[in-house]
Amino acid sequence: MAGLINNPIIIKKAYDHLSNDPVLKYLIEKFGDKINPLDRYNSNYALSICNLIIEQQISFKAAISIKNKFSKIISKKSNDEILKMKNEKIQKIGISHRKVEYMKNVLLFFRENEMKINHLSDKEIINKLISIKGVGIWTCEMFLMFVCLRKDIFSFGDLALVNSIKKNYSIDDFKIIKSITENWKPYRTIAALLLWYSIENNIFFK
Repeated sequence: MAGLINNPIIIKKAYDHLSNDPVLKYLIEKFGDKINPLDRYNSNYALSICNLIIEQQISFKAAISIKNKFSKIISKKSNDEILKMKNEKIQKIGISHRKVEYMKNVLLFFRENEMKINHLSDKEIINKLISIKGVGIWTCEMFLMFVCLRKDIFSFGDLALVNSIKKNYSIDDFKIIKSITENWKPYRTIAALLLWYSIENNIFFK
């Protein structure tokens, strides 16, 4: 557990390491104290993935709005009770029919399968989750970052993350982007948190 990103010692080590990169050093100095690794943590694994499904292919602001509405309509309900809710009721808050089906697939999976994430590697977790219809690699990566709190995950399929790199580093070449991220190991999750904050708040390296 000591190697997870909710450990302040890990964050300090990460910032020390990432400060070798001038761009990330600038971002750390600007808002490093505002980064909260537990910002999207949810100990209910099924619900955490349902929220990630809501986020798929929509804007950051739209996702926050819909997740808040979802939280209200499922308030105090168990996972089984959410499963029994009519799809139409969930769709009314702005979630597509397909996404509602995917969310129910997730709830069913966790009702039938116990996952002890602390005993599983990143790859093992991905292999288990990817078997659920509606859960792709991006959702798995976000789950590893925000719920499993793994310190060295990076999602090249996350448009906001890639765009943040492009703006902060003034580059557009994917090979160069990939090579830059290699230097951030073994703390790529923390680098990602900084880059998300950067693009969400329009604070870029000068």
